[in-house]
Amino acid sequence: MTALYVRGGQRLEGRIEPSANKNAVLPILCATLLSDAPIMLRNVPEITDVTRIHAFFSDLGSTVEWDKDAHTLRIDHSTISSSAKAKLPQAMRASIMMIPGLLARLGEARLEHEVKGCTLGAREIDPHVAVFKAFGATVDYERKDIVFRKARRGDGTRMWLEYASVTTTENFIISALTANGTSQIVNAACEPHVQEMCTFLEAMGAKIRGKGTSMVSVDGCKTFRPVDYTFVEDFHEIATFLALAAVTGGDISVRNTRPEDFMLIDRTFEKFGAHVEHKDGWSRLNAPAELVVQQNFTSHITTKVEAAPWPYIPADLLPIFIALGVKARGQVMFWNKVYEGGLTWHTELSLFGAHTLLCDPHRLITFGGDRLVPATVTSPYIIRVAIAMLMVASSIEGESTILDADPIRRAHPNFVDNIDSLGVDVRWDD
Repeated sequence: MTALYVRGGQRLEGRIEPSANKNAVLPILCATLLSDAPIMLRNVPEITDVTRIHAFFSDLGSTVEWDKDAHTLRIDHSTISSSAKAKLPQAMRASIMMIPGLLARLGEARLEHEVKGCTLGAREIDPHVAVFKAFGATVDYERKDIVFRKARRGDGTRMWLEYASVTTTENFIISALTANGTSQIVNAACEPHVQEMCTFLEAMGAKIRGKGTSMVSVDGCKTFRPVDYTFVEDFHEIATFLALAAVTGGDISVRNTRPEDFMLIDRTFEKFGAHVEHKDGWSRLNAPAELVVQQNFTSHITTKVEAAPWPYIPADLLPIFIALGVKARGQVMFWNKVYEGGLTWHTELSLFGAHTLLCDPHRLITFGGDRLVPATVTSPYIIRVAIAMLMVASSIEGESTILDADPIRRAHPNFVDNIDSLGVDVRWDD
């Protein structure tokens, strides 16, 4: 059990260079399997899943050079033997996005039946299976494995998703590059990390139309160019540091080269009386003396923060705003329209003295402004829930303990060092 000890109550101040977005890094690493050309990736975060993919590529026969100090990763898949066998890492959900590249390269991939991930409720693979079948693959059970096979290059197809799934959209786009002709996906996810994967693929030579919209067309591609690509900053991490400023009454600036992605995020901060300023590649939140929930013009309607697929507020950011909700004076309803298991952790907040009410699996009301006290809490295996607990602990005088806090390392390699530099007294106990 990994514990995080936090002595809070300090006003956080400083500047932060955020890491790259895990949700962009992992699909891009998976997509590199399409190419035999040399690939250089920069600003690569040293996180658990990157370590797993690095080990998998090496075992597969790829030439991989990871300079962790320089944050660079050189990849050359041309050294993979056509007789190589691929059983995907079971401990990360991103494994499923390596299937298109492996099918194109080896004709077969194996995945353990139960794929792990954050404990956010049911996360089915059926939409992915439908994508692979649409491009000509067969899918069968063999003992505890799901086996994907594809004998030849399939033809382009058109698919309309039941919901705008990020990983299903990414798998469709990667699969479409291995097909003949043009493919189209309707109700595509359009999150910034999906757009970033498309930008990377375009640098490799892909032709993709509709990036950032709900309808994306992709032409098949038989050869790929060498590419030298630098990952952009993680908008989740940027928003999280801004929220840390708000919750501690601090003043934090974060490097942000894509402020155009923050219009709705900025408006959500405004609901708590906090203002974000974007200037010269930096985003800054100088917190007010007190967070106060702003009342709606329609006074009988409770202030809401609704999380759903982009361009809504991302469900991954909902926990950090819940942390603001337990601090801010007033009531807020949080609505997670994506995961049925995304709010059950609210009971841990009561250990801090927070007042919350779970209306149903998808809706939570916070009654903020109460005096909070240090506590020992346990994080579920959800990255930003652990961070939300750390945020609350950072705002309270005295020492709190967050048990099972290790998920933070899955997405944010320097997170604890960064918040320590801002003034939080924090340490790991492994």
